[in-house]
Amino acid sequence: MKLKLMFSLLLGGAMSMAAEGYMDGVEYFRADQPEEAAIILNNTLTQPGTDQATAYYYLGQIALQQGDKAQAKAMFDKGVAADAENGYNYVGLGSLALSAGDTKAAADYFKKAKGLAKKDADILTEIPRAYFEANPVTYANEIDKWLADIKKQSKNTAPAPYILEGDRLAGTNVGDAAGMYEMAATFDHESKNAQDAHPEAYVKYARVIFKVNEKAAIDKLRELLTYQPNSALVQRELAEKLYDANQLTNAANQYEAYIQNPNSFQKDKQRLVGLLFFAQRYPESYDLASQILADDPGNFYMQRMQFYNKKAMGDTIAAVNAAEALLANPKAQVNSQDYSQYGELLTDMGNDSLAIVMYENAVKVDPEKTSLLKDLSQAYNHGLRFQEAADTMQKYIDLQGDDVDPNDLLALALRWNALSSAQQKAENPAWQASSEKAIAAINRVYEMTPNHPLVLNHRARILLVANQSEINDLVAQADLETLAALDSDPANLQNRQAIYVQVLGRLGNYYVTNHNIEEAKKMFQRFYEIQPSEELQKYIETLNK
Repeated sequence: MKLKLMFSLLLGGAMSMAAEGYMDGVEYFRADQPEEAAIILNNTLTQPGTDQATAYYYLGQIALQQGDKAQAKAMFDKGVAADAENGYNYVGLGSLALSAGDTKAAADYFKKAKGLAKKDADILTEIPRAYFEANPVTYANEIDKWLADIKKQSKNTAPAPYILEGDRLAGTNVGDAAGMYEMAATFDHESKNAQDAHPEAYVKYARVIFKVNEKAAIDKLRELLTYQPNSALVQRELAEKLYDANQLTNAANQYEAYIQNPNSFQKDKQRLVGLLFFAQRYPESYDLASQILADDPGNFYMQRMQFYNKKAMGDTIAAVNAAEALLANPKAQVNSQDYSQYGELLTDMGNDSLAIVMYENAVKVDPEKTSLLKDLSQAYNHGLRFQEAADTMQKYIDLQGDDVDPNDLLALALRWNALSSAQQKAENPAWQASSEKAIAAINRVYEMTPNHPLVLNHRARILLVANQSEINDLVAQADLETLAALDSDPANLQNRQAIYVQVLGRLGNYYVTNHNIEEAKKMFQRFYEIQPSEELQKYIETLNK
């Protein structure tokens, strides 16, 4: 079912006010984000314009949710002291009574709150919400009665009771819950000031439909932002939904606007640093990370982002310094990505030994991430530690089972081939076993990707090493198969020249060795046509004599 909010009356600009100050905290609490609410309410408690009685009520409710009844009572009592005519804190004291099982005392407090609230649907709805929070099943009748009375009194135009109805349904019937939030939102347009606004209706609507319709959820939050442009909750919720929808560039832009709000949070600034990085806005990401580090020098996440940004910008020295600062931070939760990124940087700098250590650390901290074995194998190969390179790549391939990628098998074949070649030069008799493993791996690739010139050429080269670099009939046959595959596509003359000259050179030498001069001349002449040189021309002339 496609749900749609109706904002036709809002298009005329009926509501231009927005939440600010302590009301941002109220909105966060109503939108089920008590931790953020507590920070804002405490920070704004003494600011001019703060309704302290209301602020204390929500601080008391936060304490009650956390199970701290003593703190909750202290907050509600302070609220009564701040304004004895404010009905909210009597609802809070009633909530405490319900939590203690004293339904009579609760009813008395609620009666007191109702007398003070008169027709204030927001305060009155806190009463059935108190019953809902205490036990929605046990107090179902009380909740129904209160909601019916509030709707009747407000002529079914108050948002608050419909939001509570949505909350009652959210766990069991998402569609109907969204409908209730939608209804609340349609009534919210008549709000004349920030204290009466209910952006949580739109926020909760967006949350419940996001999984089935991301675009509709985001569109409604964008629309809400035009009515409450200064609401920290609205700004942040839109940024979050854009992030969840993987719209990283749009999310970055929205977070940039949001963090200008005095009621934004540092953790959101940190997320913006990451989003700016993924949007490839590296200097801005780096600068924001540096600003955060100025106030929080031990923030290892920001140290990480300084490193990643400097690496992405190609500022090698600064990237190394940032990486070292991250690794030296005793509080840093260094992950495999940190180690592998540093390993990649060190490899590019030619520091293969330290790069290997970084990749080894990456595997240690995240052994379940088997792809790291490929990176480690490559690092060993760069460092000319061919045995470890081959063994590590073999371990990775073995873990893949039947789902092995032919590209990874090709890398394995080349690792064993490099080891075999190195062992031959060192007169190590183990070279033959390594060659057999290289041949076995390349044959698997050959079966999976027949007639691929690159694979065929590697196969010929591996067979050449296995024959102690002597071109025998087996190598020649592999080269002829490669040549046929190359010739099957005229584009290979341009795209695969390097393979052509390798194959033609080996075949030319093979035919010379076997006294087949006519075939040798054909191979070298084709070689010359692709890559002409004076030396090759003279050599071909000698073959004609």
